[in-house]
Amino acid sequence: MSLGPPMSREGAEHALRARADERDRISGDLLDLESHTTYQVLKSASLRGETARRWSEAQAALAALWLLNDAYRAVLREAERVRGTRGRLGDSQLAELTELLAGESVVLRAAAKPVEQRSLLPQADERLTLDEAVARMDGAFRLVTSALTAIDDVWTAALPRLDDADREIRAIRDLERELGERVDLSARESELRRTRADVLEDPLGAAAGPLLPGLGELLALLGEVRAELEQAIAVKREYARRREDLVAALDRVRAAESEARLAHGAVVVKIALPPQAQPRGRAEELAAELAALDVSADAWLSRSRRLAALEAETVRAADQAHAAARALYGLVARRDELRGRLGACQAMAARRGMAEDAEASRLFDQARALLWTAPCDLTRAARAVETYQRAINGGGR
Repeated sequence: MSLGPPMSREGAEHALRARADERDRISGDLLDLESHTTYQVLKSASLRGETARRWSEAQAALAALWLLNDAYRAVLREAERVRGTRGRLGDSQLAELTELLAGESVVLRAAAKPVEQRSLLPQADERLTLDEAVARMDGAFRLVTSALTAIDDVWTAALPRLDDADREIRAIRDLERELGERVDLSARESELRRTRADVLEDPLGAAAGPLLPGLGELLALLGEVRAELEQAIAVKREYARRREDLVAALDRVRAAESEARLAHGAVVVKIALPPQAQPRGRAEELAAELAALDVSADAWLSRSRRLAALEAETVRAADQAHAAARALYGLVARRDELRGRLGACQAMAARRGMAEDAEASRLFDQARALLWTAPCDLTRAARAVETYQRAINGGGR
């Protein structure tokens, strides 16, 4: 390799300063790498699968990087020695510095090979320029940090969630002891142990599967179990009070259903109602469920669910009874509205000179008879009023 003329004194001084800064930066990066938490863990970790393969490649690259770095630093030490031999650089020193700083001065000794890979011919050392050495070190450094980052990303994403799952299980066990009942989580705990082992020993392989979605589902399930246990404990503590509230709520259901029955009795003589309009009472059915719950031997988890469902059904029954009463009274209001509408149409007919019109009078009488007949057929009456209104508006039947 032809280097051309030697460097100038200013060029040599500048190159030495730049290489010294470069050496310090590289040393800092390597120290940062070795002090990285994940790197420290990986040095003593028991790895397998894809992670073991990837980290083995990274370790080989790192070993080569350190060998190259030692050779690179040796060249710079020699260059600094040459520079320090005299205050003003002479031609021989400039030529030597040019060779060191610009030539193929970094020597990589041929590595000893296993006997089955050797030959009897001498193994040639490899020679690189400082720039080539730095480029090769950078490639090795990037290979190591790429593996480190990939592993660290999985651990950063998965380990906190695994810790959350462990905390959830401990919280569930505490709640079980307080409640005096146990939930079978053996399959989930086994799954959690397997997942943690996979994440610690082969994070890259674990990340290739449904790891994070599976952890999310597990956390959601454990959260539901914990919430149910907390609810069961609350029910156990507050059962007497909630039972009293439920008894009072059942009284309100009875009152609402009584109102609905009264409404049905008052309306059925005025409005023709189908059989299904008869209000259905649920109060006694719900009261029987409460009585069964009082003597139940079920676990508190089951009783908690049954009590919550009974409370919801009681509220729903009261709402349905109130709605039935409103709907029944609404039928009478509908009949009265149709009566008023028929009267308004009759007045309109008189203003238009149709009071003596035989067809209009017949339609009026038909609608009036339906509306003033008890019980009133609202469907037929509404059609009759509509027909009369169209007739006086010139629309015919």
